[in-house]
Amino acid sequence: MIKTDICIIGAGPVGLFTVFEAGLLKMRCHLIDALPQIGGQLSEIYPQKPIYDIPGYPEIKAQELVDNLMDQIKPFDPTFTLGERVENLEKQEDGSYIVKTSDGTQVHCQVVAIAGGLGCFEPRKPEIEGLEDFEGKGVAYMVKNPETYRDKKVILAGGGDSALDWTIYLADVAERVTLIHRGDTFRGAPDSAEKVFELAKEGRINLILQSNISSISGNGHLKNVSVLGKDKESRELEADYLIPLFGLSPKLGPLANWGLNIDKNAIEVNTFDYSTNVERIYAIGDINTYPGKLKLILCGFHEAALMVQSAFKYVYPDQKLSFKYTTVYGVNAF
Repeated sequence: MIKTDICIIGAGPVGLFTVFEAGLLKMRCHLIDALPQIGGQLSEIYPQKPIYDIPGYPEIKAQELVDNLMDQIKPFDPTFTLGERVENLEKQEDGSYIVKTSDGTQVHCQVVAIAGGLGCFEPRKPEIEGLEDFEGKGVAYMVKNPETYRDKKVILAGGGDSALDWTIYLADVAERVTLIHRGDTFRGAPDSAEKVFELAKEGRINLILQSNISSISGNGHLKNVSVLGKDKESRELEADYLIPLFGLSPKLGPLANWGLNIDKNAIEVNTFDYSTNVERIYAIGDINTYPGKLKLILCGFHEAALMVQSAFKYVYPDQKLSFKYTTVYGVNAF
């Protein structure tokens, strides 16, 4: 059995940063993730996607952020269980927990921190006849390697941050990028939307608003995408790739059976310390919800910092918390 102070469920950016904040308080961490690699959605779904809202980095690739976080937590020697899903918790008489995974791994901890992002997730797919026939043959729901689209005709669909960010990025990679959105305004960051409109104005991308994809066709590989506008007129576009980016459909999986207060597939928390209604269980990052919640990585970092301050009393019940600033003492002093 693995023994640790905090068992972190989820090895994405927020889970990784939790290791750093806990390490400053001399608390050990073990991370469990159902994915086979560290990094969560950043590594699994969009490792090369640029991220613009990390303090101190005007732009940083998703995988680069993960790599930097791993370097940052190296002094605290975290341990990992990857490729296994947490199935259940067993509360012990002293209030601690034994966390059990799908492969039988057991972790004994004083505190559980759920940092599982969107939980178990799958891409939301548009209702297009024959769409699944072209999956892996021109249709993809995420961009793992942008070089796949080098000098190709790429059509993206969606109105959120992922659609905007990848349109901007692929404009310098693909032969031609087309962004299709059913509305005339975007849900993503205003700055990104402005960049997309500017690219369209410059003729570097093709922007089609108030339109939907009605059908796709090809012969063993995607060749054409039909687009239906609000005027009910249809046009056919040549395409090597179609990437619908309509977000992810979250599923909490076994977490839903742990007695936690759930609201729309998210875990309700107290913003004082991001604790759940179950003692010694916290939820941080995209998996939690509270009034005013913003699903941003930087918000998850903030939540992690406050959470470990609260967790300290369970790990060291006889000690008074004395937090030191890293700028004064340095990481190696902790």
